Amino acid sequence: MDFDRDLNPAQRQAVMTTEGPVLVIAGAGSGKTRTIVYRLAHLVSGGVDPASILLLTFTRKAAQEMLTRAGMLLAMGPDGVSGVSGGTFHAFAFATLRRFHAAAGYPDGFTVLDAADCEDILGQVKDSLGVGKGDRSFPRKSAVLGMLSKARNKELDVGDVISREAFHLLPHASDIARLGEGYTAFKAEHNLLDYDDLLFSLERMLTEHADLADYLRERHRYVMVDEYQDTNRVQARLTRLLAPGTGNVMAVGDDAQSIYAFRGATVDNILDFPNLFPGTLVVKLEQNYRSTQPILTLTNAILKNAGRKFEKNLFSTREDGPEPELIRPFSDLTQAAMVTARIRELSGRYPLHEIAVLFRAGYQSYALEVELGKAGIPFQKFGGLRFSDAAHVKDVLSYLRLARNTADFPAWNRVLAFVPGIGAKTAAKIFAAIQEGDRAVLGKMTKKSEEFRALIEFLDVLRSSPPSPADLLERVIEAYAPLLAEKFPDDYPRRQAGLEQLQQIAASYADLDAFLADLVIENPDEDRKKTREDHVVLSTVHSAKGLEWAAVLVIDLVDERFPSRHALSRTEDMEEERRLLYVACTRARDALSLFAPETVYQRQGGGCAPALPSIFLRELPAGQLIERRERLGGRATSSLAACTASGLAASGAPRPAPCPPRPVATQPETAPTASARSVAPGALGYCRHKIFGRGKIIAALDDGKVRVNFPDFGPKVILAAYLEMEDASQAS
Repeated sequence: MDFDRDLNPAQRQAVMTTEGPVLVIAGAGSGKTRTIVYRLAHLVSGGVDPASILLLTFTRKAAQEMLTRAGMLLAMGPDGVSGVSGGTFHAFAFATLRRFHAAAGYPDGFTVLDAADCEDILGQVKDSLGVGKGDRSFPRKSAVLGMLSKARNKELDVGDVISREAFHLLPHASDIARLGEGYTAFKAEHNLLDYDDLLFSLERMLTEHADLADYLRERHRYVMVDEYQDTNRVQARLTRLLAPGTGNVMAVGDDAQSIYAFRGATVDNILDFPNLFPGTLVVKLEQNYRSTQPILTLTNAILKNAGRKFEKNLFSTREDGPEPELIRPFSDLTQAAMVTARIRELSGRYPLHEIAVLFRAGYQSYALEVELGKAGIPFQKFGGLRFSDAAHVKDVLSYLRLARNTADFPAWNRVLAFVPGIGAKTAAKIFAAIQEGDRAVLGKMTKKSEEFRALIEFLDVLRSSPPSPADLLERVIEAYAPLLAEKFPDDYPRRQAGLEQLQQIAASYADLDAFLADLVIENPDEDRKKTREDHVVLSTVHSAKGLEWAAVLVIDLVDERFPSRHALSRTEDMEEERRLLYVACTRARDALSLFAPETVYQRQGGGCAPALPSIFLRELPAGQLIERRERLGGRATSSLAACTASGLAASGAPRPAPCPPRPVATQPETAPTASARSVAPGALGYCRHKIFGRGKIIAALDDGKVRVNFPDFGPKVILAAYLEMEDASQAS
């Protein structure tokens, strides 16, 4: 091994420092895996017994890759470092609990449950408690288990998790909590552990049996933890419990890539590491081997306004390359056409699989999926279902299909499934009667079932209405709304957002047949024999982490979409959204395009409303991006102007439009509650907000929130931390 040739100075320092606690802050594309591999090889080549090394990762594949590469580096073959204890936190916990099962309080051969087992047990508990019986709005077992797991990993009360992330399920919060208690008791009674139990059971065993903890610390003289920014609280505590007395523990990660809070990960673990392990050497890997310097200059600027963080400045020897561009389509619908055009342009330089479009949430790619299908550009989607595969989309489209073709048997099957008492056999009889014009059978069914009669009448109304896709879809979605909540009680608000995207797409069509054809047109991705080599990648940012492409396009960079609406009212959520954008941009090697539509579809108003470019874009210094605007002909302007922070702010100002401006909501305005403390006008003074401008505080609320009246936007409930107070002398 030639460390001087193979490693840069920072990597070399991390590899050679084998004694004491070390925290490696590995910026995106900085050779993190290479550093871990060389450190493993360095330890073994220096005489360290592989069995005394513990390597904890987040996937078994990652651990195996590192061990294999280290073995090859030592010219010992892939089994050269096989003695290293390498694997995931959960795999290590299982092996340790199985070995010391008596100390953990379990019999030899205890069972670890898979997902299906967990659902079966929860179903038994649900039946025994009588919870949700006959209530079709009660969430599915998988959704309940997901919330219980999230509460466990975040170490929060399940009611708090529901309040924050699934408010529509608040009426069921107490029953879900009861289910959780019963589920836990059932597992304990039958010596069963689920996935989450492994970590907490190991922690309990090590805490209660100091001799075992000492044994493991003595055995593992060197502990290394990868992706430390993704650890939850119990994983961080286990790291401390397993850290050898010598303090030889290395954590590797990037606080700027901590984006999995929804799974229980907390960025505080990596930020607090130096305090928890006194004497920690912090090594920063800042040389990037992936992206060009113009891209890195942008990502550095995105992180500049982050709150608590490790300061770092990514740099590259690849100094040349196109400047990142900001493209301003007229709307989020024309955005799809502009992205498609940009993909065509990029495909002249890169193969399709080297081009990726990234977005905050899966539904945001719906319009683009339709546009790519029309253009014949194949794609694969990671993170969320393809638009045409989503069950709720298929449901509403079935009504429209029947409005055009009563011989559509699959569509009849979907809509009849919502009628109580109609199964597969009855549906087949009804379909045959409709095709044969057998009024006797149909008349019998309408007398027998009020719901069936209502369905037939509704379909007749659709068939007799003008075939405007937008008007018909509006009627269908209104009728489908209660069915949506009933069929998908776990996540119907998210699915509703997808249907709003469908309405936006429909608004651009005059012909129903063309609309339906474009939505269901076969995508080459359906041919599983074709490789990914021929496909553009569409992906959520979360699913894109760890991947890279030559060209990356990030869409919907406007407030309420990126950052999300919910994040605007919580400081910690806003910081994670900033990190999400950093992750998205650092996926690009050569070309980066950011799309911020000037207007977005507003279902309530039936048109488009002005949108503010993402706050993360508005914070950028002058000249950071090249801006291109859509012309009336549908293309971007050929003349490019430097994009400034002030220009972005101005571009987000309300423009003349057929619909009123929509302000960026930080939290839905509600009537004053008992917890609100009314204040005399001006008692709390005037303030300023980055988005809404100058306003007057009219009430102080709980949880650090206040109600502010903004002249241009009306009253808003907002966190006081987001406000800049004015001196009394400034008030007017």
